[in-house]
Amino acid sequence: MSEYEPTPQGPGMSAPPLDLEAKLHQLEQMVAEAKAVPLSSSIMLNKAEVDGLLTEIRASVPEELRRARWVVKERDELIEEARIEADRILAEARTERDRLIARTEVVQAADREAERIVEQSREHARQIRLEAEDYVDAKLANFEVVLHKTLGAVERGREKLRGRLDTDELASDEDVLDEE
Repeated sequence: MSEYEPTPQGPGMSAPPLDLEAKLHQLEQMVAEAKAVPLSSSIMLNKAEVDGLLTEIRASVPEELRRARWVVKERDELIEEARIEADRILAEARTERDRLIARTEVVQAADREAERIVEQSREHARQIRLEAEDYVDAKLANFEVVLHKTLGAVERGREKLRGRLDTDELASDEDVLDEE
């Protein structure tokens, strides 16, 4: 059997997978090594060898095409899965972005509301403090008036006492003088 002959196959024998590229290389080698026909550009080839090689090539072409189609189909499926995954990741990223933006807006709104409440509370506390100061001032003024009246009454009472004492002292001095 020559190197260009097909691999024998029989019952129970499995042939190794045919490599289309190797077979085409064999054909090219046959053409390159073929004897030239004198006085022409033609060459002489063994018809049986070329027919056998061409038969093997024809037989392997459908298998190679099937493998190529399978590779292309697998590639297309991988590309589609990658595209679906990329779309899913982008959708999740957009959702997360929107959630973060909304959260940021909510936080900002809450900060503004908190600041408004704190400022309102400060103003309310200032008003209460002023009202308390006014109330205490009014009570102290009333107390001052009552104190002045009480002090006046105390002074008048003391003066009366002094006057009575003075009168009593004069009377008792007169009594003492009369006794003498």
